[in-house]
Amino acid sequence: MNQTPESQQRSAASGTLSVIGLGYIGLPTAAMFASNGVHVTGVDISQRAVDAVNSGTAHIEEGELDELVGRCVGAGFLRATTSAVAADNFIIAVPTPAGHDANHSPDVSYVRAAGESIAPVLKKGDLVILESTSPVGTTGMLSELFAAARPDLRFPHQAGENADVCIAYCPERIIPGRMLQELVENDRIIGGMTQRCAVRASDLYKIFVRGTCHLADDRTAEMVKLTENAFRDVNIAFANELSMICAGLGVDAWKVVEFANRHPRVNILNPGPGVGGHCIAVDPWFIVATSPERAKLIRAAREINDAKTEFVIDQVEHAMAELPDAKVACLGLSYKPDVDDFRESPAFEIAARLSAHHGARVLSTDPYAHALPEEARQKAGLTIVSPEQAIKDATIIVMLVGHTAFRAFSSLEGKRVLDTVGYWR
Repeated sequence: MNQTPESQQRSAASGTLSVIGLGYIGLPTAAMFASNGVHVTGVDISQRAVDAVNSGTAHIEEGELDELVGRCVGAGFLRATTSAVAADNFIIAVPTPAGHDANHSPDVSYVRAAGESIAPVLKKGDLVILESTSPVGTTGMLSELFAAARPDLRFPHQAGENADVCIAYCPERIIPGRMLQELVENDRIIGGMTQRCAVRASDLYKIFVRGTCHLADDRTAEMVKLTENAFRDVNIAFANELSMICAGLGVDAWKVVEFANRHPRVNILNPGPGVGGHCIAVDPWFIVATSPERAKLIRAAREINDAKTEFVIDQVEHAMAELPDAKVACLGLSYKPDVDDFRESPAFEIAARLSAHHGARVLSTDPYAHALPEEARQKAGLTIVSPEQAIKDATIIVMLVGHTAFRAFSSLEGKRVLDTVGYWR
């Protein structure tokens, strides 16, 4: 265990913790608290996830997370269940997908369901923290939900600093591949519904967070998280739009970016096949849904990044039309290099749509394909093979995700290469 005397004292004072949602955010967070001496119960509706944790393993791939979970379970500080349990502190880390209407309105049903599940076990003195990326006002919605379910308790929107239960919003700010490191090192924005709520939440995170815990109100913290991801999306959109313009002009987009970035005040990102992951590809829509008349740039960025995926599909279709008997190898399916996360992945969408149109002519490969749910694989109709077979059998090579494992295939003589990420530059 990683406990120091100081963290041991804080963890004892903080009491028990229940983490609702054992996905890419919830499980690392639960393990980090448990490794610092907090007794943690993870709650998830997936029996597979619960069974994996209780057996001492992580059901997602993330650096040393598997080893950390094993140590925490073995030491008796971490367990998992499918039902809510009483605790002194609760962290909600469940998905918040975007809808399919014109403004991609946020779906907070998972947050609501999580709140409803813990409402019966709340008691005076508890702390509830929402970590799920959420539209502004979601934390307040939780407070109202609790009040309706538990009229015997007072909540911040009713009693302010005199509330029986403290409620705060603290968005995650970590990236797959570096989760355990960034959980400890990154600053946190602690948005309390009252000052006391913010301080209570800050004290909990300080058990292991070495970054600065900045106190704010809940609505500000909610907007900060959305702003961070929208900023990234807008900057990626510039790079992707530039790449499409350069393609039409017959200019190397990566060379343009490289030289432009030699200007002391220019820092253009590299283009890709679109934008994936549960955050950047989704969260900007929450701002658009809240203020559709004003969020013009944010909406445009989302549309540009989605259009880049369509652009890549068109490029591949054109190449296949010129080589009607050729097979295509789609290299990479996850949303970014060297992770097993396929959520909102443009690479996966490209491979799936090409496979639906061309069947066995399209071969897909990814070093993390074993983590892809069988249902998703079958629904997409993917023909997944090894990288060696994909490159051997295909004439058209489409680089979609720059996994380190693909470095072994730098010689592609005789192949037609569509490199969407500048991998082989």
